[in-house]
Amino acid sequence: MKASLSAFPGLSRRCFCRLVWVLAVVPLLQPAAFSQDPPLVPRALSLSEKEAFLRDAKVIQCRPAKKGITGSMRATLSDGKFTNDASIQRIDFYRPIYSTPGGVYVNFRDSYKYNIAAYRLAVLLDIDNIPPSVERGFGGSSCSYTWWIENVLMDEEERLKKKIEPPDALYWNEQMYVVRVFDQLIDNIDRNMGNLLITKDWRIWMIDHSRAFRPTEKLSKTEDLRKCDRKLLTSLRTLTREQLNRHLGKYLTKTEIKCLLARRDLLVRHFEQQGEAGLFELRKQVPALPAQAAAP
Repeated sequence: MKASLSAFPGLSRRCFCRLVWVLAVVPLLQPAAFSQDPPLVPRALSLSEKEAFLRDAKVIQCRPAKKGITGSMRATLSDGKFTNDASIQRIDFYRPIYSTPGGVYVNFRDSYKYNIAAYRLAVLLDIDNIPPSVERGFGGSSCSYTWWIENVLMDEEERLKKKIEPPDALYWNEQMYVVRVFDQLIDNIDRNMGNLLITKDWRIWMIDHSRAFRPTEKLSKTEDLRKCDRKLLTSLRTLTREQLNRHLGKYLTKTEIKCLLARRDLLVRHFEQQGEAGLFELRKQVPALPAQAAAP
């Protein structure tokens, strides 16, 4: 389109030039401004997608984990589109008699398989603060690959050492009740405070279950069992041997499953005897935090 100054009487040459520029340039800008798709927002991966990533993604870097006594490795994995770290644990040994700082144990086993069993049991019970863990090879042996928790503020050991109080004490206690019930269910003898990670939203994550699933039909610390999430108690009641055999049978022996169910029965009986006073409803949404609470 051509325009001349004579077609716009009374318009100065400077204003005419500006008008020509607007008519020429703006149409070129509009398609770019209005035809582009909206920017993509990263989508949270589902548990099954995380499991598939842990099984199939390429290990591009590996180094020793900073904490732990079982030779765990921290690996960086990538599938070409997504990158995330994983904890690799390959310990798997048995001792008829074994002495630890916590005591002497009969039929002691320390195994990567229990990380996978703990995760699968958590899924059955709808417990969502245990990271996905799958079996995969590393260095010629089978291992557990466990999703690396990001945005960690500190672990429970550091929190206690620095005397940092959670911003929402009630929500914190509710999470700890779930931790204690789960640890009694799997008879976890190695729940040290370094195995409870606290993310920046003040969620508690349970990691490292290689010394769990003891072959005992007793609860070790009933004094820790103060309250239970109502939904978790329902899930415990409905847990069946068939479910455990199907989902955990590759990683637990028949004896370990039998003992797990015996401890489950004791847990259900314990909280049924406490009645409504021993139950609560766990909040799934994390409350808003004051700005200073999220700072290391």
